[in-house]
Amino acid sequence: MIVSNKHARRNYELLDFFECGIVLKGTEVKSISRANCSINEAYVQIIKNQALILNMHVANFFEGNNFNQDPYRNRKLLLHKKEIIRLQHLVKTQHMTIVPTKIYWKNNKLKIEIALGKGKQLHDKREDIKKRDLARETRLF
Repeated sequence: MIVSNKHARRNYELLDFFECGIVLKGTEVKSISRANCSINEAYVQIIKNQALILNMHVANFFEGNNFNQDPYRNRKLLLHKKEIIRLQHLVKTQHMTIVPTKIYWKNNKLKIEIALGKGKQLHDKREDIKKRDLARETRLF
């Protein structure tokens, strides 16, 4: 695993996970393989029947010179048409959000795991913290 999104589990109740590819240009692959990227603020939107990841930061590759791309450009995700339609339906009807959870290598290809999630309220976050603290205390004794 190269990069994970720790904020996703804290801010969303993640329900369904999907594995998808990503379209990259130039030196972005080298930059991501060195973990010079961030998906903490990223999210996925479906625009014109295409899944796009927005607000994902990929730092410029130092040796890239003029082959570097815009760090915050929109990148296309590679999903099957049925998966895109299903995601689009769930986002519209059940008011869910699609967030990236991690980036990893699989068979020499970069993959992104995305998840459908519902936003947590503040009291839900507090309950999770209480459960985690209680589990930690029971392990100690």
